[in-house]
Amino acid sequence: MRKYLPTLSELVDRLSIVQLKEVFIPEHKDEYAQEIADIIYDIQAHINENKSEITAETIRAIVVLSQMNLHIWHNESNYRKGIKDGNNLELTHGLNGIRNVAKNKIQEVVGGRKDYKIDCLAADFKDWEISW
Repeated sequence: MRKYLPTLSELVDRLSIVQLKEVFIPEHKDEYAQEIADIIYDIQAHINENKSEITAETIRAIVVLSQMNLHIWHNESNYRKGIKDGNNLELTHGLNGIRNVAKNKIQEVVGGRKDYKIDCLAADFKDWEISW
């Protein structure tokens, strides 16, 4: 029996990332589609096993998590291409902090482990603050 299973928030986070890969890396679309199907299966199993009640706050946290993953994807992608304008790795670090808060919001509803290392955004990125 496994003792360290991914939390619901970790599964949702991974789903968001793999969904981006399916769109942005089309040469591996079939592999990503299979991974998505596996993750969806596990999410549903988690919901069923834990009788999780998904609330509007949970849905908002999922939306925020997905948006942060997309912004991180574009920021890092452009940075790797040498496009420096508007692409700041400090921003990626701050957005990862928002991702962790969103994941913790999901865990507050469904229970389970949380990530307690949450970095705040620098003053330069106040526009990214979420009105939880």
